[in-house]
Amino acid sequence: MKNVTLGTLLLYLSLFVARSLSQDVPPYTEDCRTDAYPPSAKDIPVKTYVLNLDLPPQQRWANLAKEKAPQIKDMINSIINLVGSVVNTTEAIAFVDKEFALLADGLPAPYGDEMKGIATAANIPLGQVVLYNVFYELFTLCTSIVAEASNGTLYHARNLDFGLFLGWDVENDTWSLSEKLRPLIINVDYQSKGETVARAVHFAGYIGVLTGVKPGVLTLSMNERFQLDGGYIGFIKWLLGDHSGKWMGFFIREVLVDSISYEAAKKSIMTEELLAPAYFILGGNSSGQGCVITRSRETMDNLEEMTKTESGWFVLQTNYDNWKNAPFFDDRRTPGDKCMNRLTQNKVGLAGIYNVLSTKPVLNLLTTYTALMQVNTGYLETYIRNCPQPCFPW
Repeated sequence: MKNVTLGTLLLYLSLFVARSLSQDVPPYTEDCRTDAYPPSAKDIPVKTYVLNLDLPPQQRWANLAKEKAPQIKDMINSIINLVGSVVNTTEAIAFVDKEFALLADGLPAPYGDEMKGIATAANIPLGQVVLYNVFYELFTLCTSIVAEASNGTLYHARNLDFGLFLGWDVENDTWSLSEKLRPLIINVDYQSKGETVARAVHFAGYIGVLTGVKPGVLTLSMNERFQLDGGYIGFIKWLLGDHSGKWMGFFIREVLVDSISYEAAKKSIMTEELLAPAYFILGGNSSGQGCVITRSRETMDNLEEMTKTESGWFVLQTNYDNWKNAPFFDDRRTPGDKCMNRLTQNKVGLAGIYNVLSTKPVLNLLTTYTALMQVNTGYLETYIRNCPQPCFPW
């Protein structure tokens, strides 16, 4: 397998042009799916692991880290190889092992200790575990939906797309890092005193949260937002000693585990200073409770309430400001909205939303998983996704 990381500008340009020219042309796009749910054998449901929050932080992830150590090491090696395509690989490893390890002690509790526990259990240098966790703060693309059925039941689902421009496999027409990620996808049942306090989707070894449900209270997912004053700036400021911004994955985990209500979570998301800009897609447990909160690092830029959208019964968010037109080269919003409206509120449910998220180009070669959530039951079901060819890269 040949992975290309540099010298591929012409390839990416051709993909860009091809996508724009065939945005609405089959087979790279398709009519709204109605047959994707129940998922086929190719869409694999992930395993669930229990995280005991009553254990000391260094012990919480130990068993999982041991089990998934080969896959975590494989993913970390791929990340380091990407860095090594720009600088000397040996020097990159030495820098990561030394400098990133020092970051663990500066992270807010309990995250540094949890990373130390993973490093020990998986026999991976601590600096590489820290790098692995930082990596997910910077490279995610997504489509998230909160929808309310005609009987008032709320559903939340999302595709998580990861790996754009991070190693194109020219032999198999796939993103190499996206392929490495799929074996790492798991569900985690957060428990305290033997009771479930939250459920979340994780990449094994990554201790932050990007998707999750607090049973009976709320559902939450985060989508990346592109800004010049973005996550890289926040990360650099944090390295230079300004720790006022919250790490995105840690922040979502705290909101998910600690929030006592939809409104409390909403207030926290709207006001806390963050390391990166993002879209937060939040669902509650009562009729009308669904919104998209658009954040810069320091301020809230927009609040879209589900009840005030054109449909009045769903919000759908990709990676672009929802009050502006989506760019022609990456418009997942238009087909997503079309399929949701065709579904209708009377037929909305986990099956219907899964079908929407399975329709190209909402489903694409970057899509690693689809997660389905229902707040009242605390339901979380996650499927590893593979977009069948012909399928666009993003």
